Amino acid sequence: MTRRFAHIAIAATLTFSSFALATAAQQKAAVPIGTLEGIVVDAHDKPVANASVTIQTSDGLHPHATRTDAEGHFQFTRWETGQYDLRAYSDGVFSEWQRRIMIHSKKPTKITLRLPDAK
Repeated sequence: MTRRFAHIAIAATLTFSSFALATAAQQKAAVPIGTLEGIVVDAHDKPVANASVTIQTSDGLHPHATRTDAEGHFQFTRWETGQYDLRAYSDGVFSEWQRRIMIHSKKPTKITLRLPDAK
């Protein structure tokens, strides 16, 4: 009887563990995903090619960077929805931080980052 109870307990534990892992995977997959896209321009509103654009969570963690294309456009795809901070850099000049930019899941968030004139 004790051996049978042990088998039932082990089977129940394994079933519960499998269920918990499957539920966690479904919750992870259910996180809304969005896109942020934009353009980097100079002080005269001309597109800046090959500028570096940095994105990070609003708490300053998880920085990632990309480069603009020949027309100054950039894109961050497949990001969890939420608030992020962004700024651009090119030729020794940084843009101002754009704070708490909200990435939505329904449509791309669009932003323009402006680099000041070099001093």
